[in-house]
Amino acid sequence: MSGPAAPVAYFWGEDAYALERAVTEFAATLGTPQEALAIWRASGDDDASDESAATPAAGRRRDRLLSEIDQRLATAPLFGGGTLVVVRQPDTLIREGTARARLIAMVGRVPLGNGLCFVDLVASGARGPAGAGALHDAVKTAGGLTRQFPALTRERMEGWIVGRAAELGSSLAPGAARLLAERIGAYVRETDVDRRRQTELADQELQKLALHRPGGAITREDVMELVPETVPGSAWAFLDAVGLRRQRDAALLAERLIADATPAPVLIAQLHRRLRELVVVQEHLETGTRGPALMRAMKLQPFRAEKLEQQGRQWTSEGLMRAIEGLLELDLASKGIALDGSTHQMSDGRTALGIQQWLAETLVG
Repeated sequence: MSGPAAPVAYFWGEDAYALERAVTEFAATLGTPQEALAIWRASGDDDASDESAATPAAGRRRDRLLSEIDQRLATAPLFGGGTLVVVRQPDTLIREGTARARLIAMVGRVPLGNGLCFVDLVASGARGPAGAGALHDAVKTAGGLTRQFPALTRERMEGWIVGRAAELGSSLAPGAARLLAERIGAYVRETDVDRRRQTELADQELQKLALHRPGGAITREDVMELVPETVPGSAWAFLDAVGLRRQRDAALLAERLIADATPAPVLIAQLHRRLRELVVVQEHLETGTRGPALMRAMKLQPFRAEKLEQQGRQWTSEGLMRAIEGLLELDLASKGIALDGSTHQMSDGRTALGIQQWLAETLVG
Protein backbone atom coordinates (compact mmCIF):
# COMPACT_ATOMS: atom_id res chain seq x y z
CA MET A 1 0.00 0.00 0.00
CA SER A 2 1.64 3.25 -1.12
CA GLY A 3 1.60 6.23 1.21
CA PRO A 4 -1.14 8.86 0.75
CA ALA A 5 -0.54 12.60 0.44
CA ALA A 6 -2.11 13.08 3.89
CA PRO A 7 -1.99 10.75 6.92
CA VAL A 8 -5.73 10.02 6.76
CA ALA A 9 -7.72 7.14 5.29
CA TYR A 10 -11.28 5.93 4.84
CA PHE A 11 -11.84 2.19 4.43
CA TRP A 12 -15.32 0.79 3.98
CA GLY A 13 -16.97 -2.37 2.75
CA GLU A 14 -18.39 -5.76 3.74
CA ASP A 15 -15.14 -7.68 4.33
CA ALA A 16 -14.21 -7.40 8.02
CA TYR A 17 -10.89 -9.21 7.61
CA ALA A 18 -9.78 -7.03 4.68
CA LEU A 19 -10.69 -3.87 6.58
CA GLU A 20 -8.61 -4.89 9.60
CA ARG A 21 -5.69 -5.85 7.39
CA ALA A 22 -5.89 -2.50 5.59
CA VAL A 23 -5.64 -0.71 8.94
CA THR A 24 -2.52 -2.68 9.89
CA GLU A 25 -0.88 -1.96 6.53
CA PHE A 26 -1.80 1.73 6.77
CA ALA A 27 -0.14 1.94 10.21
CA ALA A 28 2.99 0.38 8.72
CA THR A 29 2.95 2.78 5.76
CA LEU A 30 2.79 5.84 8.02
CA GLY A 31 5.48 4.55 10.37
CA THR A 32 9.18 3.94 9.83
CA PRO A 33 10.72 0.81 8.30
CA GLN A 34 11.60 -0.23 11.84
CA GLU A 35 8.33 0.60 13.59
CA ALA A 36 4.69 0.96 12.54
CA LEU A 37 2.41 3.50 14.21
CA ALA A 38 0.72 2.27 17.38
CA ILE A 39 -3.01 1.77 16.81
CA TRP A 40 -5.59 3.31 19.12
CA ARG A 41 -9.23 2.46 18.40
CA ALA A 42 -12.49 4.26 19.06
CA SER A 43 -16.02 3.29 18.06
CA GLY A 44 -19.37 4.97 17.69
CA ASP A 45 -21.26 1.69 18.12
CA ASP A 46 -22.64 2.74 21.51
CA ASP A 47 -24.90 5.27 19.79
CA ALA A 48 -25.93 2.98 16.95
CA SER A 49 -29.69 3.55 17.00
CA ASP A 50 -31.32 6.72 15.72
CA GLU A 51 -33.40 6.99 18.90
CA SER A 52 -30.51 6.65 21.35
CA ALA A 53 -28.29 8.99 19.32
CA ALA A 54 -30.73 11.85 19.91
CA THR A 55 -30.74 11.67 23.72
CA PRO A 56 -28.75 14.11 25.90
CA ALA A 57 -26.77 11.22 27.41
CA ALA A 58 -25.75 10.06 23.93
CA GLY A 59 -24.73 13.60 23.08
CA ARG A 60 -22.47 13.75 26.11
CA ARG A 61 -20.89 10.37 25.28
CA ARG A 62 -20.32 11.52 21.72
CA ASP A 63 -18.72 14.78 22.92
CA ARG A 64 -16.38 12.90 25.27
CA LEU A 65 -15.37 10.46 22.54
CA LEU A 66 -14.68 13.23 20.02
CA SER A 67 -12.59 15.07 22.62
CA GLU A 68 -10.53 11.95 23.28
CA ILE A 69 -10.02 11.37 19.53
CA ASP A 70 -8.91 14.99 19.13
CA GLN A 71 -6.54 14.70 22.10
CA ARG A 72 -4.96 11.52 20.73
CA LEU A 73 -4.41 13.15 17.36
CA ALA A 74 -2.98 16.33 18.84
CA THR A 75 -0.43 14.53 21.02
CA ALA A 76 2.87 14.65 19.14
CA PRO A 77 5.15 11.65 19.67
CA LEU A 78 8.35 12.44 21.59
CA PHE A 79 9.94 9.00 21.47
CA GLY A 80 9.29 6.08 19.17
CA GLY A 81 6.50 5.97 16.61
CA GLY A 82 3.31 7.96 16.59
CA THR A 83 -0.32 6.90 16.89
CA LEU A 84 -2.86 5.87 14.26
CA VAL A 85 -6.30 6.76 15.56
CA VAL A 86 -8.85 4.33 14.13
CA VAL A 87 -12.52 5.36 14.29
CA ARG A 88 -14.86 2.42 13.68
CA GLN A 89 -18.44 2.85 12.42
CA PRO A 90 -18.15 6.66 12.08
CA ASP A 91 -21.71 7.05 10.82
CA THR A 92 -22.98 6.92 14.40
CA LEU A 93 -20.77 9.92 15.28
CA ILE A 94 -21.79 12.21 12.42
CA ARG A 95 -25.58 12.08 12.47
CA GLU A 96 -25.64 15.30 14.46
CA GLY A 97 -24.42 18.37 12.56
CA THR A 98 -22.03 19.82 15.15
CA ALA A 99 -20.35 16.47 15.77
CA ARG A 100 -20.05 15.88 12.01
CA ALA A 101 -18.36 19.25 11.47
CA ARG A 102 -16.02 18.60 14.38
CA LEU A 103 -14.97 15.18 13.10
CA ILE A 104 -14.48 16.38 9.53
CA ALA A 105 -12.34 19.26 10.81
CA MET A 106 -9.96 16.73 12.37
CA VAL A 107 -9.26 15.30 8.90
CA GLY A 108 -7.41 18.44 7.87
CA ARG A 109 -5.22 18.86 10.96
CA VAL A 110 -3.57 15.55 11.74
CA PRO A 111 -0.04 16.40 12.94
CA LEU A 112 3.07 14.90 11.44
CA GLY A 113 3.87 11.54 12.98
CA ASN A 114 0.24 10.54 13.70
CA GLY A 115 -2.58 9.27 11.51
CA LEU A 116 -6.36 9.09 11.34
CA CYS A 117 -8.31 6.23 9.79
CA PHE A 118 -12.07 5.70 9.49
CA VAL A 119 -13.29 2.11 9.19
CA ASP A 120 -16.87 1.42 8.15
CA LEU A 121 -18.09 -2.18 8.08
CA VAL A 122 -21.29 -1.66 6.11
CA ALA A 123 -24.35 -3.86 5.97
CA SER A 124 -24.62 -6.43 3.19
CA GLY A 125 -25.82 -4.73 0.03
CA ALA A 126 -25.20 -1.18 1.28
CA ARG A 127 -24.53 1.26 -1.55
CA GLY A 128 -21.83 3.41 -0.06
CA PRO A 129 -19.91 4.73 2.94
CA ALA A 130 -21.33 6.37 6.03
CA GLY A 131 -23.03 9.73 6.34
CA ALA A 132 -23.84 9.97 2.63
CA GLY A 133 -20.09 9.94 1.99
CA ALA A 134 -19.33 13.10 4.00
CA LEU A 135 -16.23 11.69 5.71
CA HIS A 136 -15.18 9.78 2.61
CA ASP A 137 -15.26 12.98 0.56
CA ALA A 138 -13.38 14.93 3.23
CA VAL A 139 -10.60 12.33 3.32
CA LYS A 140 -10.38 12.27 -0.46
CA THR A 141 -10.26 16.06 -0.68
CA ALA A 142 -7.45 16.14 1.90
CA GLY A 143 -5.39 13.77 -0.24
CA GLY A 144 -5.94 10.77 2.00
CA LEU A 145 -6.45 7.14 1.04
CA THR A 146 -9.94 5.77 0.28
CA ARG A 147 -10.64 2.13 -0.51
CA GLN A 148 -13.62 -0.17 -0.67
CA PHE A 149 -13.48 -3.84 0.38
CA PRO A 150 -16.53 -5.76 -0.86
CA ALA A 151 -17.31 -9.19 0.53
CA LEU A 152 -15.76 -12.00 -1.46
CA THR A 153 -18.07 -13.87 -3.78
CA ARG A 154 -18.18 -17.67 -3.55
CA GLU A 155 -16.22 -17.81 -6.82
CA ARG A 156 -13.35 -15.74 -5.36
CA MET A 157 -13.27 -17.27 -1.89
CA GLU A 158 -11.51 -20.48 -2.93
CA GLY A 159 -8.65 -18.53 -4.57
CA TRP A 160 -8.40 -16.26 -1.52
CA ILE A 161 -8.05 -19.32 0.74
CA VAL A 162 -5.21 -20.70 -1.40
CA GLY A 163 -3.38 -17.36 -1.30
CA ARG A 164 -3.81 -16.89 2.44
CA ALA A 165 -2.58 -20.43 3.12
CA ALA A 166 0.59 -19.61 1.16
CA GLU A 167 1.11 -16.50 3.32
CA LEU A 168 0.92 -18.76 6.38
CA GLY A 169 3.56 -21.06 4.91
CA SER A 170 1.17 -23.88 4.03
CA SER A 171 -0.27 -25.37 0.89
CA LEU A 172 -3.60 -27.04 0.17
CA ALA A 173 -4.06 -30.47 -1.31
CA PRO A 174 -6.62 -30.85 -4.12
CA GLY A 175 -10.16 -30.21 -2.91
CA ALA A 176 -9.16 -28.80 0.49
CA ALA A 177 -9.76 -25.14 -0.41
CA ARG A 178 -13.17 -25.93 -1.91
CA LEU A 179 -14.22 -27.91 1.15
CA LEU A 180 -13.09 -25.16 3.52
CA ALA A 181 -15.03 -22.57 1.49
CA GLU A 182 -18.11 -24.78 1.66
CA ARG A 183 -17.76 -25.32 5.42
CA ILE A 184 -17.72 -21.59 6.19
CA GLY A 185 -20.79 -21.01 3.99
CA ALA A 186 -19.14 -19.32 1.00
CA TYR A 187 -21.14 -21.41 -1.48
CA VAL A 188 -24.55 -20.53 -0.06
CA ARG A 189 -26.31 -18.89 -3.02
CA GLU A 190 -29.01 -16.88 -1.25
CA THR A 191 -28.44 -13.12 -1.33
CA ASP A 192 -29.69 -12.47 2.22
CA VAL A 193 -26.72 -14.26 3.85
CA ASP A 194 -24.36 -12.02 5.84
CA ARG A 195 -20.90 -12.61 4.32
CA ARG A 196 -19.05 -9.84 6.16
CA ARG A 197 -17.02 -12.13 8.42
CA GLN A 198 -16.49 -15.13 6.15
CA THR A 199 -12.87 -14.25 5.29
CA GLU A 200 -12.23 -13.58 8.98
CA LEU A 201 -13.57 -17.04 9.78
CA ALA A 202 -11.59 -18.62 6.94
CA ASP A 203 -8.40 -17.00 8.25
CA GLN A 204 -9.00 -18.37 11.76
CA GLU A 205 -9.52 -21.87 10.39
CA LEU A 206 -6.45 -21.62 8.14
CA GLN A 207 -4.26 -20.59 11.05
CA LYS A 208 -5.50 -23.62 12.99
CA LEU A 209 -4.86 -25.91 10.01
CA ALA A 210 -1.40 -24.41 9.45
CA LEU A 211 -0.47 -25.29 13.05
CA HIS A 212 -1.74 -28.82 12.44
CA ARG A 213 0.36 -29.17 9.25
CA PRO A 214 3.34 -26.81 9.69
CA GLY A 215 5.01 -26.38 6.32
CA GLY A 216 2.98 -29.25 4.84
CA ALA A 217 -0.04 -29.71 2.62
CA ILE A 218 -3.45 -29.36 4.26
CA THR A 219 -5.71 -32.16 3.05
CA ARG A 220 -9.46 -32.54 2.68
CA GLU A 221 -9.34 -34.96 5.59
CA ASP A 222 -7.72 -32.28 7.78
CA VAL A 223 -10.50 -29.84 6.90
CA MET A 224 -13.20 -32.42 7.59
CA GLU A 225 -11.67 -33.27 10.96
CA LEU A 226 -10.80 -29.79 12.25
CA VAL A 227 -13.20 -27.30 10.63
CA PRO A 228 -16.79 -27.30 11.94
CA GLU A 229 -19.55 -26.52 9.48
CA THR A 230 -20.76 -22.95 10.06
CA VAL A 231 -23.06 -22.48 7.08
CA PRO A 232 -25.15 -19.37 7.81
CA GLY A 233 -28.91 -19.45 7.80
CA SER A 234 -30.88 -17.86 4.98
CA ALA A 235 -34.49 -16.75 5.32
CA TRP A 236 -35.04 -17.13 1.57
CA ALA A 237 -33.66 -20.66 1.59
CA PHE A 238 -35.82 -21.51 4.61
CA LEU A 239 -39.01 -20.23 2.98
CA ASP A 240 -38.18 -22.00 -0.28
CA ALA A 241 -37.61 -25.26 1.60
CA VAL A 242 -41.03 -24.87 3.24
CA GLY A 243 -42.63 -24.04 -0.10
CA LEU A 244 -41.11 -27.18 -1.64
CA ARG A 245 -42.14 -29.24 1.41
CA ARG A 246 -38.55 -30.28 2.16
CA GLN A 247 -38.95 -30.90 5.86
CA ARG A 248 -35.34 -31.82 6.71
CA ASP A 249 -33.88 -28.79 4.91
CA ALA A 250 -36.47 -26.47 6.44
CA ALA A 251 -35.84 -27.82 9.95
CA LEU A 252 -32.06 -27.36 9.62
CA LEU A 253 -32.38 -23.84 8.21
CA ALA A 254 -34.87 -22.85 10.92
CA GLU A 255 -32.41 -24.07 13.55
CA ARG A 256 -29.59 -22.02 11.98
CA LEU A 257 -31.70 -18.87 11.69
CA ILE A 258 -32.76 -19.06 15.34
CA ALA A 259 -29.14 -19.75 16.36
CA ASP A 260 -28.17 -16.60 14.40
CA ALA A 261 -30.58 -14.63 16.66
CA THR A 262 -33.45 -14.35 14.17
CA PRO A 263 -36.53 -13.83 16.40
CA ALA A 264 -39.02 -16.70 16.14
CA PRO A 265 -41.97 -14.28 15.64
CA VAL A 266 -40.17 -12.92 12.56
CA LEU A 267 -39.91 -16.43 11.10
CA ILE A 268 -43.60 -17.02 11.79
CA ALA A 269 -44.55 -13.76 10.05
CA GLN A 270 -42.38 -14.64 7.04
CA LEU A 271 -43.94 -18.10 6.85
CA HIS A 272 -47.42 -16.55 6.90
CA ARG A 273 -46.57 -14.25 3.98
CA ARG A 274 -45.14 -17.13 1.94
CA LEU A 275 -48.18 -19.36 2.56
CA ARG A 276 -50.52 -16.53 1.56
CA GLU A 277 -48.54 -16.15 -1.66
CA LEU A 278 -48.89 -19.86 -2.33
CA VAL A 279 -52.66 -19.65 -1.76
CA VAL A 280 -52.87 -16.97 -4.47
CA VAL A 281 -50.59 -19.01 -6.76
CA GLN A 282 -52.83 -22.05 -6.30
CA GLU A 283 -55.92 -20.07 -7.22
CA HIS A 284 -54.24 -18.96 -10.44
CA LEU A 285 -53.04 -22.47 -11.24
CA GLU A 286 -56.56 -23.87 -10.76
CA THR A 287 -57.87 -21.41 -13.37
CA GLY A 288 -55.11 -22.34 -15.83
CA THR A 289 -52.93 -19.26 -15.24
CA ARG A 290 -49.28 -20.29 -15.31
CA GLY A 291 -45.88 -19.36 -16.76
CA PRO A 292 -45.66 -15.82 -18.19
CA ALA A 293 -49.37 -15.27 -17.49
CA LEU A 294 -48.81 -15.99 -13.78
CA MET A 295 -45.85 -13.63 -13.75
CA ARG A 296 -47.99 -10.82 -15.18
CA ALA A 297 -51.01 -11.56 -12.97
CA MET A 298 -48.96 -11.46 -9.76
CA LYS A 299 -46.55 -8.76 -10.98
CA LEU A 300 -43.50 -10.90 -10.23
CA GLN A 301 -40.02 -11.19 -11.68
CA PRO A 302 -39.67 -14.28 -13.96
CA PHE A 303 -37.38 -16.21 -11.59
CA ARG A 304 -39.62 -15.60 -8.57
CA ALA A 305 -42.79 -16.48 -10.49
CA GLU A 306 -41.19 -19.73 -11.64
CA LYS A 307 -40.17 -20.68 -8.09
CA LEU A 308 -43.60 -19.90 -6.62
CA GLU A 309 -45.32 -21.87 -9.35
CA GLN A 310 -43.05 -24.83 -8.62
CA GLN A 311 -43.82 -24.56 -4.91
CA GLY A 312 -47.54 -24.12 -5.44
CA ARG A 313 -47.70 -27.47 -7.22
CA GLN A 314 -46.43 -29.19 -4.06
CA TRP A 315 -49.53 -28.25 -2.06
CA THR A 316 -53.26 -28.81 -2.04
CA SER A 317 -55.71 -26.08 -1.08
CA GLU A 318 -56.67 -28.05 2.02
CA GLY A 319 -53.02 -28.53 2.96
CA LEU A 320 -52.34 -24.79 2.75
CA MET A 321 -55.39 -23.99 4.89
CA ARG A 322 -54.30 -26.47 7.56
CA ALA A 323 -50.78 -25.04 7.47
CA ILE A 324 -52.06 -21.49 7.98
CA GLU A 325 -54.35 -22.60 10.81
CA GLY A 326 -51.42 -24.35 12.52
CA LEU A 327 -49.30 -21.25 12.02
CA LEU A 328 -51.98 -19.09 13.65
CA GLU A 329 -51.96 -21.37 16.68
CA LEU A 330 -48.15 -21.22 16.78
CA ASP A 331 -48.20 -17.42 16.54
CA LEU A 332 -50.63 -17.14 19.45
CA ALA A 333 -48.58 -19.63 21.50
CA SER A 334 -45.43 -17.55 20.93
CA LYS A 335 -47.30 -14.67 22.62
CA GLY A 336 -48.55 -16.80 25.53
CA ILE A 337 -52.12 -17.11 24.21
CA ALA A 338 -54.10 -20.30 23.63
CA LEU A 339 -56.73 -20.70 20.90
CA ASP A 340 -59.51 -20.32 23.48
CA GLY A 341 -58.05 -17.01 24.64
CA SER A 342 -56.56 -18.27 27.88
CA THR A 343 -52.91 -17.69 28.76
CA HIS A 344 -50.20 -20.27 29.09
CA GLN A 345 -46.45 -20.42 29.72
CA MET A 346 -44.26 -19.18 26.91
CA SER A 347 -40.52 -18.96 26.18
CA ASP A 348 -38.18 -18.63 23.20
CA GLY A 349 -37.25 -22.29 23.56
CA ARG A 350 -40.90 -23.39 23.47
CA THR A 351 -41.53 -21.27 20.37
CA ALA A 352 -38.47 -22.69 18.59
CA LEU A 353 -39.66 -26.20 19.43
CA GLY A 354 -43.14 -25.26 18.21
CA ILE A 355 -41.73 -24.17 14.84
CA GLN A 356 -39.95 -27.51 14.46
CA GLN A 357 -43.15 -29.36 15.40
CA TRP A 358 -45.16 -27.30 12.88
CA LEU A 359 -42.62 -28.11 10.15
CA ALA A 360 -42.77 -31.83 10.95
CA GLU A 361 -46.56 -31.95 10.98
CA THR A 362 -47.09 -29.70 7.98
CA LEU A 363 -44.41 -30.77 5.50
CA VAL A 364 -44.35 -34.53 5.96
CA GLY A 365 -46.72 -36.52 3.81
